[in-house]
Amino acid sequence: MNYSFFDFLTMVGSLGMFLFGMKMMSESLQKVAGSKMRSILSAMTSNRFFGVLTGFFVTTVVQSSSATTVMVVGFVNAGLITLKESIGVIMGANIGTTVTGWVITLFGFKVAISDYSLPMIAIALPLIFSRIGNRRSWGEFLLGFALLFLGLDFLKNSVPNINENPEIMSFVERFTGLGFTSTLIFLGIGTLLTVIIQSSSATMALTFVMCNQGWIEFPMAAAMVLGENIGTTVTSNIAASVGNLSAKRAARVHLIFNLLGVIWMLAIFNQFTYWIDHFVTHHNGVSPSESPAAIPTALALFHTSFNILNVLIFIWFTPLLQKLVIKMIPQRDKDSEEDFRLKFITTGMLSTPELSLLQAKKEVQFFAKHTSKMFGFFRKLLYETSDKKFNKLYTKIQKYEGICDNVEVEITNYLSQVSQHKISEQGRRRMRSMLKLVGDLESVGDCNFNLARSVNRMREKKITFSEEAMEKLELMFNLVEESLEIMRDNLNVDEQHVILDKAVQIEDQINNYRNQLKADHLDNLSKNVYSYEAGILFNDIFSECEKLGDYAINVSEALKEVSSKK
Repeated sequence: MNYSFFDFLTMVGSLGMFLFGMKMMSESLQKVAGSKMRSILSAMTSNRFFGVLTGFFVTTVVQSSSATTVMVVGFVNAGLITLKESIGVIMGANIGTTVTGWVITLFGFKVAISDYSLPMIAIALPLIFSRIGNRRSWGEFLLGFALLFLGLDFLKNSVPNINENPEIMSFVERFTGLGFTSTLIFLGIGTLLTVIIQSSSATMALTFVMCNQGWIEFPMAAAMVLGENIGTTVTSNIAASVGNLSAKRAARVHLIFNLLGVIWMLAIFNQFTYWIDHFVTHHNGVSPSESPAAIPTALALFHTSFNILNVLIFIWFTPLLQKLVIKMIPQRDKDSEEDFRLKFITTGMLSTPELSLLQAKKEVQFFAKHTSKMFGFFRKLLYETSDKKFNKLYTKIQKYEGICDNVEVEITNYLSQVSQHKISEQGRRRMRSMLKLVGDLESVGDCNFNLARSVNRMREKKITFSEEAMEKLELMFNLVEESLEIMRDNLNVDEQHVILDKAVQIEDQINNYRNQLKADHLDNLSKNVYSYEAGILFNDIFSECEKLGDYAINVSEALKEVSSKK
């Protein structure tokens, strides 16, 4: 055999260049379209058809169904979309990944695009060194595009020619000509390759090259494409294994959807491939059964028509798919929603830093929700008469405070991971803002625990405040509650829509009222309205509330900085 180990390494290296080019293209496009992708995700509705379009768009940008489905699982885990919405997105992703096949067919086989790769790199180089972020991203896109097709060209040349290596022909012939068994064997090969390479697009490129070199015929290549549709679901299920319940269900939907599609296609496989063969022959004048050069077009058409038909069939069964996976993966812990823990960034980074920042923001929003809930627990604690309920509530606040510390560390570590990658200037400002405000949210948790400790001391020392004193405190609590609500409202909108005026106004009211209470407190101590010990606790509570208000406005100010800096 004329094929050496060096030639094998050349083939693997070519595939590596193809994958690296695709990754660079994907990341640069996402940086360019970062804000638009944010808008699309935020505009996501429960309309399954809109979800299909969204899935198609995202996959067209990402250029890998494996990456997209992992991203969708990440979106569900990060709360960016619901399980119901994810089903449509997954269906759209399956259609979106067919774009890669057409790009490879048109540019990789029909046109010698690799001849233009070096001039494209020459154009990309000055753009990459530009100080303007958008130009850098376009430069990276051009470089990635050039590397992708250089890799594909090297791959075509490194895959051994079947005429010069008859051993390959005899090896392949063992698995062809076995009828339906051959279809299943090549389906298994396609699945295995996709699981190993972790990219259905790369596996498809390899399949196209194998056909082009005459290794396998069109029906066997079509079976490999079906296998790639199954293999790509393995990646998302692995990603979901460490995700939350909804993420696991979304990954399972993808597996069921693709498996059912492959099953019905296998039932009509021979007729369908014959129809594709006939269609390509009629329009191109060359049959894929006779000429390897016609196979890429036939394969791209097979892949596209199969996925579109699969979506058209199963889109009507979206509610049924949702019910099926909920039954397959039931909710085990009914109280899990009450459990405050790290929720959205447990599956690690999404496909690009820009989207990972979206995920981190969702975690920050969840963090803010629970630090605000702590203040509600404290208010209940102040009026709780039952020892059992008091101790349970106090323990819960204490537990939340400990979790706040851990969540702050986890989010900070996650953002540090994101910072190691290339992100846009807007992304960097967003990241710095989150790093700053996550510390303020942890301090809100500390304030809530300090307030709970003050109430605990009151209970231990059997100290009670007069009705007048409680009314004064209630007014302060209402102001703090309002400041926390404004803080959360600002966190839940895009940074450019953050309204600081209301936050500043309520902060001024808290400060003025704190000063008034302090003056009243000193006056009450001199008149012996309450004991010195009771006065100290009264002072501690309203002073801690004022601190809490400071941290709340710090969060809004950190968010405002993202849009105010140019």
